[in-house]
Amino acid sequence: MTVTVEEVGVDVVLPLRSAVLRDGGPAAMPGDDDPATVHLAARTADGRVVGVVRLSPAPCPWQPARAPWQLRGMATDPAVRGTGAGRALVAAGRELLAARDADLLWCDARVPAAGFYERMGFRVVTAPFDVAGIGPHVGMLTPLGAGGRRSS
Repeated sequence: MTVTVEEVGVDVVLPLRSAVLRDGGPAAMPGDDDPATVHLAARTADGRVVGVVRLSPAPCPWQPARAPWQLRGMATDPAVRGTGAGRALVAAGRELLAARDADLLWCDARVPAAGFYERMGFRVVTAPFDVAGIGPHVGMLTPLGAGGRRSS
């Protein structure tokens, strides 16, 4: 499937984030409206939003970094999982972060999604922990090198 990824307002990401991550419940997070926070959406050719992610500058709790960013609120429409929408979002996020001179990207990943993030170059750096009301997560990170790409 071909998708385009674009920077969007938080209002565009909330419906999919709510449906996928919160069983239809409230999906707004502190910092969503911060001017430094970036929301990306993956759209199909007909304009349907099939994936979303939030990126924001935030200190990493597990590794010091000069310019760390957190990936949060990533959601992909279950009907299109495995078709590249999530990969496109992470790739676009890396490009965006390269332009902002980021050196580390980190996230609290739901345990079932950890394999996806590992395939995208993240590594698990914590034991599983529970996020109240959401479930088990692991801490993951990936260093970013020149151009926002994985360091070798």
